[in-house]
Amino acid sequence: MMASLLTLVSAALVVIGAFFALVASIGLLRLPDVYTRMHAASKAGTMGSGLLLIALAIHAGDTGTMSRALAGVVFFLLTAPISAHLLAKAAYSVGYRLDAISVRDEMAENVTND
Repeated sequence: MMASLLTLVSAALVVIGAFFALVASIGLLRLPDVYTRMHAASKAGTMGSGLLLIALAIHAGDTGTMSRALAGVVFFLLTAPISAHLLAKAAYSVGYRLDAISVRDEMAENVTND
């Protein structure tokens, strides 16, 4: 009974994680500028990858695989937002500007062009 429940939970997490990965990939194709694409890839991609790794940890059952999968989740949660922020800052400093549909440009007064 418990094994089938764990299999069901891990299958649900795989489906939800795959959905988030699909949303991230659609966002990369459909969004207008580099910043919104980066946002989609970092947020939805991190969530999708994290859920897939949690499903792996639940389904694997042994502690070695569980600890590696959970370390991967922590790694994704720590590095993806930081790297997306730094990439956006670098893109802005080399001249990529926001799309016309963007509401405001908060980085205009903070970034200096060296």
